[in-house]
Amino acid sequence: MVNYRVEDLHALLAVLREEGCEVDEKIDESEFGKFGWVMDPEGNRIELWQPPEGR
Repeated sequence: MVNYRVEDLHALLAVLREEGCEVDEKIDESEFGKFGWVMDPEGNRIELWQPPEGR
């Protein structure tokens, strides 16, 4: 799995949904930050990570 660091997870997932991407509905939020997932056109799962404030 590929992991990308993002600035605003919720906004990015909304844009990806609007573009027709397959976005997982689950979002994990913990002391390590926010995590979301999307599938690429070949079926590979991509993790998106928004680090906690101050990191």
